[in-house]
Amino acid sequence: MRISNHVRTGVAVIAAGLAMAGCATASGTSAGGPDEAPAVVEQVPEGEIPSVTLTADAAERIGLQTGTITEQNIDGVPRKVVPYAALLYDAKGDAYVFATSAQLVFKRAKLVVDTITGDRVVLADGPPAGTTVVTVGAAELFGAEAEIGE
Repeated sequence: MRISNHVRTGVAVIAAGLAMAGCATASGTSAGGPDEAPAVVEQVPEGEIPSVTLTADAAERIGLQTGTITEQNIDGVPRKVVPYAALLYDAKGDAYVFATSAQLVFKRAKLVVDTITGDRVVLADGPPAGTTVVTVGAAELFGAEAEIGE
């Protein structure tokens, strides 16, 4: 699935703005208090995807919500389906979701989209059914991962 440069640029701008708005207070301190960063990004070698750990306050500020990758029978074939709200694209047009690995710990997981119908995305490849994914707050996590606003 190809995404135009205008859409990718718009997503990046929105992600940047939301990340900054969701994780900082008006005074510039973090949502978790003056000494606590709202998000901690794991340090990993270049090219690897880091995990992002949020404080409870930051998760509340961005209105974090999750859903689940399910297995659904589509045309007689079991297929993995993810909520459309969880779907993100990076600047290269690659599709991802933010999956949870522990409470308030999130990591981008790559997907291959087969089709999109309404509010569901049928996957050709991706995380297993049962994986918890972010449906509200993913753009803010993407901005935190990219350290937008730092």
